[in-house]
Amino acid sequence: MVRPAIAIGVDVGGSGIKVAAVDVIAGRLISERLQVPTPEPSTPEASIAAIARLVEKAVAAAGTEADTAPAGVGIPSVVIEGFTRSAANIDPAWIDYPARPELERALGRRVVVVNDADAAGVAKARFGAAAGKKGTVLVLTLGTGVGSAIFVDGRLVPNTELGHMEIRGMDAERRSAAVARVRQRESWRAWAADLDEHLHAMYRLFSPGLFVIGGGVSKDADRFIPRLTVPAPVIPAALRNDAGIIGAAVLASERGLRG
Repeated sequence: MVRPAIAIGVDVGGSGIKVAAVDVIAGRLISERLQVPTPEPSTPEASIAAIARLVEKAVAAAGTEADTAPAGVGIPSVVIEGFTRSAANIDPAWIDYPARPELERALGRRVVVVNDADAAGVAKARFGAAAGKKGTVLVLTLGTGVGSAIFVDGRLVPNTELGHMEIRGMDAERRSAAVARVRQRESWRAWAADLDEHLHAMYRLFSPGLFVIGGGVSKDADRFIPRLTVPAPVIPAALRNDAGIIGAAVLASERGLRG
């Protein structure tokens, strides 16, 4: 079977759902990036209905070549064999939910479901700041929470969920996520100290040779990266908010061949 050159990427976050058609060879969007707020409550039924509407629009915009394109859906959850086994910043009804078969039924196409941070990490490892890097690379997406993806010589170690490691008796992401700075009205200096503590904890466990910081906050990298003291280099991601869409589409194209 020939690998599809076009796939649909879906990035489900705590605050928004983003969808676009993607050229998975070049790693770029070939349709407008469509976005709606994540439903409240963000139950599987409500979220899948929103995804289906956006996918239909993205397919129409991309043309006939996208009619049979597979879809990759990144969700803030541990994903095992198409089931979402946890729920981070989304409704707990996603826990142990048969996401892949339900999405395939709603979208009428082959679907691959992945952890959202893993999807973003794949895009950065293929087309972005982590491309071609050897050794251990830790890619973080800072947003509503902290998503993590670990790569060893370019190969993904899935479902790491390092935003939920415990620091000071709580999930680390409660202090190091991008939204925490806004919610707590912290200065960049104060928030950078919280993020730095989290990075040091991850460094002690995995000794990465590089940290890549993604999410919308990466555009303000000069405000916080120079304040970090973790021993490994820390660089901003290049793909920013498109990474989750691109990575999910790439994985749909590749994993879809294996069923």
